[in-house]
Amino acid sequence: MFAKLKIFLKAQVSAMIGGAVDYLIMIFFTEFFHVHYTISIAIGGIIGAVINFALNKKWSFKSRNYAYKNSGRVQFMKFVLVVLNSITLKSLGTFIVTSNLKIDYKISRIVIDLIVSILFNYTLQKQWVFKKLKKEKVTL
Repeated sequence: MFAKLKIFLKAQVSAMIGGAVDYLIMIFFTEFFHVHYTISIAIGGIIGAVINFALNKKWSFKSRNYAYKNSGRVQFMKFVLVVLNSITLKSLGTFIVTSNLKIDYKISRIVIDLIVSILFNYTLQKQWVFKKLKKEKVTL
């Protein structure tokens, strides 16, 4: 139980670091370059995702045992699929909340990020992207 909680907490710290970079980049591009916030979310999301992937691979999930010959590549491609869908959910969710509830995009983004990060990103990263292999029992 403690080991699972430790992994969950590490993954959340990794997500917070990647998310903070992502969020600051979103604000920077939106406020200083006047890029629409949905596009800024994508730009920040890509950069934050690279940071999050590196932290999760080496620290959170300590992913060193692979099931595939080109496991690093396979793992990264799985991560890219999760990130693309995550960015889509965050952009769309932020747009819907901001447009319908007339809430500032910076606040909407935080709410949507929390939901997507815990329910979508963490679950898929743990169960699919960085899933550990079970050791097979050898019987003679």
